[in-house]
Formats: sequence, C-alpha cells, structure tokens
Amino acid sequence: MILMQEATLNARKARALTVIDGLKKLYPDAVCSLSYATPLQLLIATRLSAQCTDRRVNMVTEKLFSAFPALESFCAADVADIEKIILPCGLYHTKANDIRNICVMIRDEFGGEVPDNMDDLLRLPGVGRKTANLILGDVFGKPAIVADTHCVRISNRLGLAEGKDAYKVEMQLREIVPPDEGNDLCHRFVLFGRDVCAARVPKCGGCPLFHCCQDDKSKEGFDRNGFAHRLEFRALVR
Repeated sequence: MILMQEATLNARKARALTVIDGLKKLYPDAVCSLSYATPLQLLIATRLSAQCTDRRVNMVTEKLFSAFPALESFCAADVADIEKIILPCGLYHTKANDIRNICVMIRDEFGGEVPDNMDDLLRLPGVGRKTANLILGDVFGKPAIVADTHCVRISNRLGLAEGKDAYKVEMQLREIVPPDEGNDLCHRFVLFGRDVCAARVPKCGGCPLFHCCQDDKSKEGFDRNGFAHRLEFRALVR
C-alpha cells in the first residue's frame, strides 16, 4: 500500500514538473496581474479582487491609491469616501470597511508593516489564505500556492489535484510542486486560464498541455476551431 502511494505521489510530482515546464515556455515572465507599488497596495488590490476582474481592480486602484497614497491616509479616511471609489468592484461596503480596518490593524499591531507570515496575515479583516499566499509569495519570496479559481480548475483538469475545496487543493499542490515554483506556477495558471483553459469553453485544440488533461468533458466539448491558434501555441512551447 505504501509503495503504491509513493508511486502515485512520484507520478504526480513528475506530472507537475511537466506542467511547470510547459507553462514556463508559454509564459516566461510569471507576474502578478494586479498593479501595485507597495506590499500594502497589493494587499488592498487583492482584497478588491474578490468577485471582480483584475482588469477592473487595476482601473479602480489607480484612482484609489492616488486619493490614499499611504497607510495613514487610509487610516484617516472616511469609509464612505473609499466606497465611492471602489464601487465598480462590487461588495463595496464590506470591502471598504475591510480596507480601512486592515490599515488600522497594520498600524496599531504590526508597526505599520504588512505581516510576513500566514498566521498574522489571516488575522487581518477580510484576508483569507488566497490573499495571504499571494502576499507571502510576491512580497516576501516565500513558498506559496495561491489556490484561486484558475488554480483549482486547471490543477484538477491536469491531474495535479482533486476536488474544489481551495484549501485541499493548496495542500495537494504543496505535496508535488517544488517550493520555489509554486507562486510563479499560480501566476501562470491565471494567464493560462484566461488564454486557453477557460471554465466554460476551453480551447483544448490549441492547448500545449492537452496530453496532460484528465478532463473528459473538456476533451469531448473542446473548441476545435482555430487551426492558426493551435499552431501559434505549439510554436510557443517548442
């Protein structure tokens, strides 16, 4: 039984390395799609990204960070003023309160610095493991798995993880993904999810990782149109 479990784990590790290599060729630069200049700005932008596209968040934060350029300006802000700016992001009342309370807590309990560990990050209002992992990986260079919707969907389809529970997927990926690759892999999952492995109609005909795909439903209903698209992606991963 133990030998079988080890063999399965080793197979998943090998599969993970194949996926990592393929996505590195497709997306050499693994960068966060949120625009920010400081750790606090990334934390706030990530809080705004809940149920909102990164593109819209970037449009909103340009105005938000101009109006409130530093921690103290957020702490002194009227929540209603934050709400007016972040309205397009949705859930603006909850998010505005969280943003101000996050800043006050960082000022009062963490010396004005964004925490550098999971436990303290999770104490911040509205901050979950996805946000905390992004901060740990992008800001502090620590091992991180950002189990967002792209990560959960794609890791399931590629046979790297099983299930829709973000925490369980994160733990499964930590077993098989090298620690120094996890954060960048998740950034590449986002790009790959937008360009190819979409939730509803994945472009499987042009997918350079099609041979790794475990999703029979996607294979049966994939977009077979776009021969040029297929050639383009194959050229990128050579």
